[in-house]
Amino acid sequence: MAKPATLAEGKGLGQLVFRGKIFSGSGTGKHFIELPWVKSQIEQKIGFTPYLGTLNLQLTKKEEEKRKLLEPAKGIQIKPQEGYFSGVLFRANVEGVEAAIVIPLKPIYPKDVLEVIAPLYLREKLGEKKDRVIVTVTV
Repeated sequence: MAKPATLAEGKGLGQLVFRGKIFSGSGTGKHFIELPWVKSQIEQKIGFTPYLGTLNLQLTKKEEEKRKLLEPAKGIQIKPQEGYFSGVLFRANVEGVEAAIVIPLKPIYPKDVLEVIAPLYLREKLGEKKDRVIVTVTV
């Protein structure tokens, strides 16, 4: 029987390491990051002004199991304006770059996707041929 996903051992208490493949999303992430109330809360709660857009990572089944450990109650809450869903942020590091994971708390949202924000354009930083990205998330 497979061992269940747990917090990374030897990586410091409260860290999860994800590996995913970059893929192009629908552009919805950019729309939400542009909303003044979202951008303001990210700046206040995470400490950086986010680049307008998200880096989308496709997770394998194994990585998807780890994603379940990102419990919304342990994240940094983004309070929505009327008509929007709330979300949760987790501090992260993407290959040396300060970042955060965004988990929209909406009823139907893919469990095999990890959305990453950072103060810079991550695709450019990682390079076009970068199809496997390592993200360390602090929980």
